[in-house]
Amino acid sequence: MTDDQTNDRYTGSPIAPSVLTLFGVLSIIPGCIHTFLPDGGAGSIAGLDLSQGGHVIVAVFAWAGATQIAFGLAALIVSLRYRDLVPLLLLLAIVERSLHALNGWILTKGAVAHHPPEHYAVLVALPVLVLALFLSLRA
Repeated sequence: MTDDQTNDRYTGSPIAPSVLTLFGVLSIIPGCIHTFLPDGGAGSIAGLDLSQGGHVIVAVFAWAGATQIAFGLAALIVSLRYRDLVPLLLLLAIVERSLHALNGWILTKGAVAHHPPEHYAVLVALPVLVLALFLSLRA
């Protein structure tokens, strides 16, 4: 089966796969930061104090980075090759970003001195992803 045949089954807006492509790239980049920076971005970007239990924090950031890279690659593959799965991947991205927002702004409120960039990015990403999901389901 060629790309055209696979992607021909997708009937939603062409904007939605583009949003998913962008989401994939914007997942892979922080994933690489969390996986490959010496502190995973925990101290240098998020401003966390790594003096106590820093190795555990860095390890958790690396684990999170690995999942970001994998999910980002899946989003790229779907957006470019398997567009009939775009609504599903957008829905999963909405669930993931919603859980990030819930944890970053509500469940852990006051646990961290300040919010890292990701906490703000999720507030921008969620409505964009919801709009893209809506557009992906329209014929």
